[in-house]
Amino acid sequence: MEEKKRITSFRDLEVYQNTYRAMLIVMKEIAPKLPDSEKYDLKDQLSRACKGIPRLIAEGYAKRHQKAGFQKYIDDAMGECNEMVVSLSQCRDIYPTYVNIKRCDELIDLYDKSGRQLYKLGNSWTKFKKR
Repeated sequence: MEEKKRITSFRDLEVYQNTYRAMLIVMKEIAPKLPDSEKYDLKDQLSRACKGIPRLIAEGYAKRHQKAGFQKYIDDAMGECNEMVVSLSQCRDIYPTYVNIKRCDELIDLYDKSGRQLYKLGNSWTKFKKR
């Protein structure tokens, strides 16, 4: 049986690590490749959402002792993950000659998985805090 790693910081959370790495990929490989006409729309949306997810996880972790405070940040991070799934799908489907389709699909899967992880984290934390 796999030993559970002790969580001593938001940086220990797999969902934080994954979304931070994904943010770097989006900012370096996807957003810069989009046409200039998307500067104030899709590029801006990708930038804000992908950067927001790790920030929300970090901020929520700081409020983990407050059920409502923690849950709000986790819910917001889930919403941003959903937004990334849609935005990356739009990049892939509207601009297939600009972006790496395979990379977009990998990121879509990662953000989808991250949303589920955040949901489970919110539920688990609530149960854990009741003990």
